[in-house]
Amino acid sequence: MYRVGTLVVLLGVALGASSCMGPTYGTDKSSGEQLVDDLGDAMSITPKKRPEALAYQPRGALIKPADPTKLVEPQKDLASTENNPAWLESPEQTRARLKQEADDNADNGSYRSPLAVSVTEGKVKSPEQQRLEFREARKIQDGRENKRRFMSDPPLEYRKVDDPAKLADLGESEAAKEKARKKEAAIAGTGTQWWQLWN
Repeated sequence: MYRVGTLVVLLGVALGASSCMGPTYGTDKSSGEQLVDDLGDAMSITPKKRPEALAYQPRGALIKPADPTKLVEPQKDLASTENNPAWLESPEQTRARLKQEADDNADNGSYRSPLAVSVTEGKVKSPEQQRLEFREARKIQDGRENKRRFMSDPPLEYRKVDDPAKLADLGESEAAKEKARKKEAAIAGTGTQWWQLWN
């Protein structure tokens, strides 16, 4: 019994000392003290206080009109009225309309139906649109564009050159480089240099 009492006293002293140290996490109690309080509440056998009953106010009665036969007719929901001019077409209605439009313009050579879909782009492009897209792609490829498309693109000041002819200079062709490499390889084992005409 003496040993148990000593252990309880030592445990209390240790908890008391630990409660003076450490963070409080905004509860004005240390983590150890909060743990002891929580464990004490969990093992408590006293019944909890019942919450006070809330005072509910009775709901007011419905206000009914004097003459129920003279009620205003409710407004029609425009979102579900098909006669509404702003009503969107369903995909089936759009397809039927475009098919009828294509049948009506069967003899018109300049008519392009929106139903004629390209496999690659998802839509048919006119020759003028294709020409413009090609020019834009060449501008991007040549670095002649006057704006940055991506964050990885260099600033526009870095693209300026003192001589625009340098942009068109492609340098030595790969065929000429290959020919020179083969010639140097043929001379490499003979002991002569490329500038020597004889041994």
